[in-house]
Amino acid sequence: MAHTHQIKQQTSAFKIGVLLNSIFIVLEAGYGLSSNSLALVADAGHNLSDVLGLLISWLALWLGQKSANDKYTYGYKSSSILAALFNAVFLLVAIGAISIEAIQRLSNPGPVAEWDVIIVAAIGILVNGFTALLFMKGQKHDLNIKGAFMHMAADAGVSVGVVLAGFIILQTGWYWLDPIISLIIAVIILIGTWGLLRDAMNYSLEAVPNNVDQTAIYDYLVSQPTVNSVHDLHIWGMSTTETAMTVHLCRSTLTDNNAFLERLNKDLSAHFPLTHITIQIELGKVDYETTDNSI
Repeated sequence: MAHTHQIKQQTSAFKIGVLLNSIFIVLEAGYGLSSNSLALVADAGHNLSDVLGLLISWLALWLGQKSANDKYTYGYKSSSILAALFNAVFLLVAIGAISIEAIQRLSNPGPVAEWDVIIVAAIGILVNGFTALLFMKGQKHDLNIKGAFMHMAADAGVSVGVVLAGFIILQTGWYWLDPIISLIIAVIILIGTWGLLRDAMNYSLEAVPNNVDQTAIYDYLVSQPTVNSVHDLHIWGMSTTETAMTVHLCRSTLTDNNAFLERLNKDLSAHFPLTHITIQIELGKVDYETTDNSI
């Protein structure tokens, strides 16, 4: 029930976020065209890419709820991993675009319509900041939601920088300050995006998720009564919120095997963030030197 409630909250967040940002894009592009401001039109295009990122994350959330079938036996849960990876790459592309534009303006700084830019950027802070807040809670436990959060938080940060630069330029006439602040913000976004990209790559390569202690799980399994050895322990993320584990256990006896498996499954689910557990029981003891062991 709690998971279903989280899905409904996240779905609502995506609906509101896409709607607000779409309205803002139309207003920004319209105002940019009417005021002949290329900067505002370009920023509207950038915000359009953010909406695309939100839609991709939303699609992954929806696909993750679809049932498994003969071809996709785990369902489409891993689509959230692809969405997180895509959003990380998308953010890197946005950082590159911001940096290139900033360097070009730095080499040839010129007057800008400060008040027009300040007003539109201030609206952007409200829209992107509010949207980021909608994903604030979910991004702590879901890399896909974190990707959406990063997009909105990055845009809000850019807008804050634009507003500050606009006011300082009004007072000083330092037109070079605008691209400098843009470059600083790009570096800040890069730092946050790098962690998102690293985690998304780890999920894609089926690495052990950061919130799972494989050594602790191994120690727990090998400490169970009648368990002689543990081998072929594999842990990976089925999605950005669900973790699977498979393992072979060698027992000294197969007595009460069903009860043993039932208890062990419950204990593992209770003590570790594992959602899909597969355990194979074998009788005897395995030679570690001749067996694939991930520890």
